Amino acid sequence: MTDGSRLPPFPVWADGRLHPAGSFVVSADDSAYRSGLGCYTSALVRGGDVRHLDRHIARLRRAAKALGFAVPSDTAVREAFRGLARAAFDGRDGAIRMQLSRDASGTRLVGIPRALGNDPVRWRAITSPIAHPGPSRFPGQKLTNRVEIEGAAEAAQAEGVEEALLFDRQGRLVEGTRSNLVLEDGQGHWLTPPAERGGVAGLALEILRERSAIHERDLGPRDLASARGVCVTNAVRGARALGALDGTPLPAGGDALAARLADLLDRV
Repeated sequence: MTDGSRLPPFPVWADGRLHPAGSFVVSADDSAYRSGLGCYTSALVRGGDVRHLDRHIARLRRAAKALGFAVPSDTAVREAFRGLARAAFDGRDGAIRMQLSRDASGTRLVGIPRALGNDPVRWRAITSPIAHPGPSRFPGQKLTNRVEIEGAAEAAQAEGVEEALLFDRQGRLVEGTRSNLVLEDGQGHWLTPPAERGGVAGLALEILRERSAIHERDLGPRDLASARGVCVTNAVRGARALGALDGTPLPAGGDALAARLADLLDRV
């Protein structure tokens, strides 16, 4: 169910067609609404084109299989993304969240567009007051059940910063509320937390790992403070330097690292 008072004046996509903003497009027995069982992906629309569209389709397919949902056809998902991009943005930039859930009628594909809003080139973060819960039953999938993540995001918003970093109960970095982390250590190695710690398998990180050498290693606050540079990555924002954590500046090399990561992400 969508809340028209909190949505931008964009149409939404459901059941293979567009609906006006504020329409009721999800039923009360929808699995994402009822129990948080669903998955989604968020894509950048740039100049009317959905960036990395095939990867977003593949991500939804993998998650649907993991959750035991009937998998929608690639054609249906592609039509949803492109139809919504045309209707909502008309050649302009924006973002689309495409969600899969299930109700009595079967698998539901619902798309919601949003404006990009402000995006500083250098982000600030806090340490989440909520510990990361660790790996889920569906490792790496981007699920709608995000209680700890949403709590951390609300804490970041209250502090007026762009991100909150979640560490597990052993003090190991897992992920941000909307990003994966990449840092460059003192030897020039690019590092990211191990997938086994329970972070979402982000598409931007997937692309970067295909196009460069990024190694998995457990990281803590001291690693961030001693790094040459620290960056956050996601499919909508790309790569952004992380300039401060809990009000303490991080090494300035994050700007150079972000530029190198952005170049890798922008290659066709």
